[in-house]
Amino acid sequence: MRKRTAAAAALLAAALTGTTLTVLATEAQAAAGFDFTRPEVVATGLEVPWGVAFLPDGSALVAERARARIMRVRPGAAPVQVATVPNVSPTGEGGLLGLAVSPTYAQDNLVYAYFTSAADNRIVRFTLANPQNQQVVVSGIPRGSIHDGGRIAFGPDGMLYAGVGEAGQTANAQNLQSLGGKILRMRPDGSVPPDNPFAGSLVYSYGHRNVQGLAWDTQGRLWATEFGQNTWDEINLIVPGGNYGWPIVEGVANNPNFRDPLVVWRTSEASPSGAAIANNTLFAGALAGRRLWLVPLNGTSTGTPTAELQGTFGRLRTVIVGPDGYLWVTTSNRDGRGTPAANDDRVIRFPPSGGGGSPSASASPSASASPTGSAPAGACSVRYEVNQWNTGFTANVVVANGGSALNGWALSWTFPGNQQVTNAWNTELSQSGQSVTARNAPWNASLPANGSVTFGFQATYSGTNPRPGDFRLGGTPCTVS
Repeated sequence: MRKRTAAAAALLAAALTGTTLTVLATEAQAAAGFDFTRPEVVATGLEVPWGVAFLPDGSALVAERARARIMRVRPGAAPVQVATVPNVSPTGEGGLLGLAVSPTYAQDNLVYAYFTSAADNRIVRFTLANPQNQQVVVSGIPRGSIHDGGRIAFGPDGMLYAGVGEAGQTANAQNLQSLGGKILRMRPDGSVPPDNPFAGSLVYSYGHRNVQGLAWDTQGRLWATEFGQNTWDEINLIVPGGNYGWPIVEGVANNPNFRDPLVVWRTSEASPSGAAIANNTLFAGALAGRRLWLVPLNGTSTGTPTAELQGTFGRLRTVIVGPDGYLWVTTSNRDGRGTPAANDDRVIRFPPSGGGGSPSASASPSASASPTGSAPAGACSVRYEVNQWNTGFTANVVVANGGSALNGWALSWTFPGNQQVTNAWNTELSQSGQSVTARNAPWNASLPANGSVTFGFQATYSGTNPRPGDFRLGGTPCTVS
């Protein structure tokens, strides 16, 4: 009670004096679930890192916009170039932009890239070993010196989504025959899903100026960041077929013909690019605003945004939650609009509050090590988060070890229904009937005392999808949330 009273008094004092309030930042960090006082620089010396996507081994692929290089980044090791993408034409805001890794990468080794060519913006897919052998997924997206969009991501429904700008031609946004100024939704091969809102069209929503952030909440709802023109930047909750108003509207219109944004900022405060959602909070990287915005989510409504990292790292482009449980952020200070530091551009990650997250891949012991140590009864907890659609779902599983350190771990459970796992990441997972066991991968065998590890899987089901409740870490029962 005394702490709450002190915080309230400090808030009042700040309101009266306009002073910076440290307690506000501390409370925002705790609420958002990440510790922004403990940045870890993962990579330096990059040139305009844009897209970021994670491989099944936990390492990150990072796209350099102008160089058209894909770098493999992992904590504790120097970045390694793994591919150069041909046919990229890096003019203006264009170049090698978004990246996505196939949900079935273990079987097909496919990486998806959104880039600007000499004629258009397009999405292609290829293997890292053979990037010149590109399969075009979508072509004919308008290109321009500005507003090329570029974000791509696989949704919880297994479909590929793309945030597309109107390429500086405002009429594109309201023209349903143009792919510009839209959010697109497609099957992994680029074909049109039959349940898209406009028959035979990749268009999922329209009336957008320049979308560079896509993120899904735990209920599978899609949220997007959007650049305004001179007045209002936006956070939008996306509905299929929704018209978000550009160029007729910028910001809130209160017009039933258009979908209003749920959050707006002055363009100098934001210019929002990448977006990620974790712990019921949307994180948006701000370019002109040189900060990270934290937007509380409560179902389909939003709370009051707060800002972190103001001026600390400069322009922030991409924000993504890694499979290690950390929040990863890239800078964009060498894009011609920033003031680069000597070690820019950088990839930075922030640990979960309380020191959770997985250890660096470079420090992980061999997966062949047998499990040692044991956790006392009741010293394990599991957070089981599901994104679900008609006949499938993905699950994010966070295992917290309250017992002694483990070198090698195994989490087991029983599905109550007819769920069948089809793919998994950051774990070696096996299923026999309804019984499932997830074991450590080679890079995350160490599970320290009071530490945690995160993994995920994709599965199918029919009928209902009841959550399991009998998780065990080794032989130790776990509490479930």
